[in-house]
Amino acid sequence: MKIALMGTGYVGLVTGACLASLGNDVICVDIDDEKVSNLRKGVIPFFEPGLRDMVEMNLAQKRLMFTTDSELAIRNSDVIFIAVGTPSAPDGDGKADLSAVFAAAEHIARYMDSYKVIIVKSTVPVGTCHRLKEFIGQKQKKPVEFDVASNPEFLREGEAVNDFMIPDRVVVGADNGKVKDVMLSIYKPIERTGKPILVTDVKSSELIKYANNAMLATRISFMNELSHLCEKVGADIKTIARGIGLDGRIGPRFLQAGIGYGGSCFSKDVRALIHMLRESGCSSKLLEAVDAVNEAQKLSIIPKIRKLAPDLKGKRVTVWGLSFKPKTDDLRDAPSIVIINELQKLGAEVYAFDPVSERNARLVLGNVHFADTPLGALEGSHCLVIVTEWDLFRELDKNRMKLLMAEPVVIDGRNIYEPEEMRSLGFNYVGVGRG
Repeated sequence: MKIALMGTGYVGLVTGACLASLGNDVICVDIDDEKVSNLRKGVIPFFEPGLRDMVEMNLAQKRLMFTTDSELAIRNSDVIFIAVGTPSAPDGDGKADLSAVFAAAEHIARYMDSYKVIIVKSTVPVGTCHRLKEFIGQKQKKPVEFDVASNPEFLREGEAVNDFMIPDRVVVGADNGKVKDVMLSIYKPIERTGKPILVTDVKSSELIKYANNAMLATRISFMNELSHLCEKVGADIKTIARGIGLDGRIGPRFLQAGIGYGGSCFSKDVRALIHMLRESGCSSKLLEAVDAVNEAQKLSIIPKIRKLAPDLKGKRVTVWGLSFKPKTDDLRDAPSIVIINELQKLGAEVYAFDPVSERNARLVLGNVHFADTPLGALEGSHCLVIVTEWDLFRELDKNRMKLLMAEPVVIDGRNIYEPEEMRSLGFNYVGVGRG
């Protein structure tokens, strides 16, 4: 099938490369000349395991191309995916900014000259697909038949290629049989692996993505709120998580307490869903609490630092991990930004290490010293703060860690170490919700 992808951001690039790997001819469109030029050379603008190899393979086999020419892409495709960003609008009320979605739709209206199925991959509020259908119809120079479908993405950063090729499920929002047949044809190779394809009406499909992320965010905030009680009464949040996770009705995933979620999806999608609920006259109390708990959790580590290291003025503090989660270089809404800013306000000199995020971190963090290794960042430190649970931190030589530090103070924001072991080795150690 001939497919165009509008947008080569995280979702667009992964989707385009994976669709090409399924045997489709894919043209990815972006307005950024430099980005497109780099992509033609196989240079990926963000870190995602396995993606570069997939892009290079499909470029070499001529199933994947990159262009700034939207007319070329639209006219030479049967199916057009809109996969542009939908960040929170600048006014701060949580509403999704759909300007890029409608800009892409305007290009489609201008250049399409035959029947197209337009598939919205971007995360958009309920009713957007119907609005797009009206908008494109109004913007057409001459009437051309088309349909608009919803196909939300469920790609985890760091696992995106696997999530596309071996998904838990594929959700398709289609309002007629013709669109449904096209969508099922695209995903037939995935269906053959036994993964379910859920076909719904368009509005339900749009809402599934928001509900999905809001549920995961709720589980995280629930455990983070419970972690404070654990600290007061001497219980262990990791044991609590295991105990409730063994209940088949609950399951073990997304029950890890820490310093809050970040990234490009959870925060903005929770806030967008809050906005939709309010706009529709519905209560949003639960999700407002989920968002508030998460924002407070990012700062909850600061009192722990100050308790173990009361005077940080002029002291060296090491931060391990900057990205909002492992296996990505994404710092959007990352707890590290909030924590480092607070440490600097307290007068600390911050040394940081992250395996892949330094380039992005330099763009958003000022006056931070970046080290080439985790132990290099630790030398002479009065306090270590673990912010991102990269696997390489787990099995480092702890005796060497202690010898390198000026003071053996460890604040473990992701509970990657065991308190008893750390304290037995002489560390002044505290985790999250671990008594």
